Amino acid sequence: MILCCGEALIDMLPRRTLADEPAFTPCAGGAVFNTAIALGRLGVKTSFFSGLSTDLFGEILADTLAASNVETNFAARSNRPTTLAFVKLVNGQATYAFYDENTAGRLLTVQDLPPLPNHITTLFFGGISLVNDPAASAYAALQSREAGGRVTMIDPNIRPSFITDQASYRARMNAMLTHADIIKISDEDLHWLEGAGDLEALARRLLARGPKLVFLTEGASGARAITATQNRFVAGQKVTVADTVGAGDTFNAGALAALQAADALSKTALASLSDEILDAALALGNRAAAITVSRAGANPPWAHEL
Repeated sequence: MILCCGEALIDMLPRRTLADEPAFTPCAGGAVFNTAIALGRLGVKTSFFSGLSTDLFGEILADTLAASNVETNFAARSNRPTTLAFVKLVNGQATYAFYDENTAGRLLTVQDLPPLPNHITTLFFGGISLVNDPAASAYAALQSREAGGRVTMIDPNIRPSFITDQASYRARMNAMLTHADIIKISDEDLHWLEGAGDLEALARRLLARGPKLVFLTEGASGARAITATQNRFVAGQKVTVADTVGAGDTFNAGALAALQAADALSKTALASLSDEILDAALALGNRAAAITVSRAGANPPWAHEL
């Protein structure tokens, strides 16, 4: 089973009323939440760990997870409010305004970390949940606690406008990237973390810290899988884009699902992945993401749609 650890929030997505007035529609979301949903819809046994509110929006989140076959028995429930993210779309590209003070997700602590049973073999981390304390430190502690015996994957999914203490964030992110077995990172996020330069060279800097595999997404053009000896590329699928909300999150799920199907989600297997396994992970990630961007909001595909 894969445990997705990170934020669950409500995306307030821009819409137009019948009178052509601007409005917002509440939709369940959050980077790690989206990856969990996508994994569940692809038929992967998945559970979700986060601070989840018992308010109206929290119930929407819990119900949405359940509807996509994602377990929530590890979630820390509280009566604190749910994080809201108001989304602005320009030419299909999303920017966000977050309302996160004193929320169920933000106030998650180390004391909320659950003991994990043996059937959880992989942990996934990422998103804005790694920005602000106490939750960010709690997730970092969970990864540090489990990285020795379980596979961990991280997707920074950086939102620069949300980061108020860049030095602290960079220190935490660098430590978590070092502990990870798998990193998924976009070209933009890689440049934000590592500066200017050739993308493959920058990705290999990350590998030099200890991870075995870096998935590098390059927007519509496609994605790469880079290991110590390999650089595999699979082109993206051409679709009519509705918006890009949840694209990278869905790629994560597709790549993880393919690795699990190949029995490659173990520390031993990740040290010697074949070209065929890497290509299959890239292909499924791209295919799943292509469906997500072809429809409004973060609405990952079910297995039968692929």
